[in-house]
Amino acid sequence: MALTPQNSEAFMREVDDAVREDQLATFWARYGRWLLAALVLGLAAFGGWLYWQHHSKTQAEAVSEQMDTVLDAAIGGGTPDAKQLDALTKADQPGYRASAQLVKAGVAARKGDAKAAIALYGAMAADAKLDKPYRDLALIRQTSLQFDSLKPQQVVDRLKPLAIEGAPWFGSAGELVAIAYMKMGKNDLAGPMFAAMAKDEKVPQSIRSRARQMAGVMGIDAVEIPAEPSEG
Repeated sequence: MALTPQNSEAFMREVDDAVREDQLATFWARYGRWLLAALVLGLAAFGGWLYWQHHSKTQAEAVSEQMDTVLDAAIGGGTPDAKQLDALTKADQPGYRASAQLVKAGVAARKGDAKAAIALYGAMAADAKLDKPYRDLALIRQTSLQFDSLKPQQVVDRLKPLAIEGAPWFGSAGELVAIAYMKMGKNDLAGPMFAAMAKDEKVPQSIRSRARQMAGVMGIDAVEIPAEPSEG
């Protein structure tokens, strides 16, 4: 009996289904173990990644708490725990490591051990792995401690790139550079720098006040004149 078009179509579907089932069975027999192994490894890797994320977060929180303790002690005028501080100077997180190194150097300077503080600041300034703001601050503090033993030109050469109006460390670096200019007899360079610092609102108020006084001594008016209110 000849197959009708409907029966022929159904027959072809059954054949296709049988072929697919046979192909699937053959594929699974050949690659099933490898697929299961890949699935297990993938789940294990994902589980490991989740554990690592949790571990990293826990470690970061622990380091943050330790850093808070060290900073509280340093800011309060006390002495941070030496072992805890040393451990933080080797932290995996660059920010915490740099902050701990700054605290360690600052504690040494406060205790009168300028040699140790200078060495610590110098090492930071030369550490290319630290972000530039930390290295710049370390260089400024190192230079400040060495100021009396350095030639004025050495101070200028070190800090002039940082003593730029609007730069983050303009006040701290600019003050040292301006004083170095004075020691060199270059008041024509020192005066305008003091005046610029006095008028820069980003510079700390204590430095602005000193700069305003020094500019005045040199005959430069660094007093800001408030803008007149506009008429409505």
